[in-house]
Amino acid sequence: MAASSLNEKMRTYHRYLGFFLAGIMAMYAISGVVLIFRDTDFLKSEKQVEKQLKPNLSGEEVGKELRIRDFKVTSETADQLIFERGTYNKQTGNAVITVKELPYVMDKMTHLHKANTKQPLFYLNIFFGLSLLFFVVSSFYMFLPHTSVFKKGLYFAGAGLLLTLILLFI
Repeated sequence: MAASSLNEKMRTYHRYLGFFLAGIMAMYAISGVVLIFRDTDFLKSEKQVEKQLKPNLSGEEVGKELRIRDFKVTSETADQLIFERGTYNKQTGNAVITVKELPYVMDKMTHLHKANTKQPLFYLNIFFGLSLLFFVVSSFYMFLPHTSVFKKGLYFAGAGLLLTLILLFI
């Protein structure tokens, strides 16, 4: 296969895969930016949730049941545990907690972005990651190697690689 023929094929694949993945690339870009702020209240709204737990649990058990990281009881009475985000009634087992949630669509987008092997969506993440890798490789086939645009592109690619290495190791 001649170099120009390979370049043509790579340009074609790059173009149509880019069009095909435009929506999901936008979704990953938006959810990625939102995930940067996951430890803040950015875009989140408060919601009160009631959960029925077993009665007479210890503070540690309540934290595990509610899946709250760094759970700490702030005060305790004879029939109630009070913690940072809510209360737990020892007699009834009723827990009332305040949770902060992203809007529905944004929550779905961030869960897709964070999918792991326990979720079927991880196949989409693998496909998307491999597609991005293809974009990296195919971008070097967009222009013939002897052109000035290609040579300038190599300088930009080198600068991007250098910036990446600096950011990784600082």
